[in-house]
Amino acid sequence: MTFVKSAHPARQFGALLDNLIQDFPGYLNREVSQAFHTVPTNIVETADGYHLELYAAGRNKEDFKVALDNGLLTISYEQKEEAKPADFKSIRKEFATGSFKRTFTVDEKIDTANIQAKYENGLLKLYLPKKEAVKVQP
Repeated sequence: MTFVKSAHPARQFGALLDNLIQDFPGYLNREVSQAFHTVPTNIVETADGYHLELYAAGRNKEDFKVALDNGLLTISYEQKEEAKPADFKSIRKEFATGSFKRTFTVDEKIDTANIQAKYENGLLKLYLPKKEAVKVQP
């Protein structure tokens, strides 16, 4: 019987897991990986309105589309294809800056004519003010 001692089996497993995770994105084609892409969103209600923050770092504010149609607020971004040199090879890609589309229901309490949006420090911020009749009076 031969006994082989492994110094740190957990490290060997960790290295195997790291290699699997590192190679995993290569197994997915672009369409599948973007189909599941979404941006995290925070929604806060105040006395005079709603504040939406979408975490969308690495994008240009001109590329966002914000539309309101039939009570649906749609926020979208279409990733543009960039030409890469022939000798360009990604070893690891962890930034997710793909296309996305988020839709929110907007009810009659919102003053849709005064919705505001701005993009700063990687956050797309929208302010949806409440109509005067709905605002909570102190």
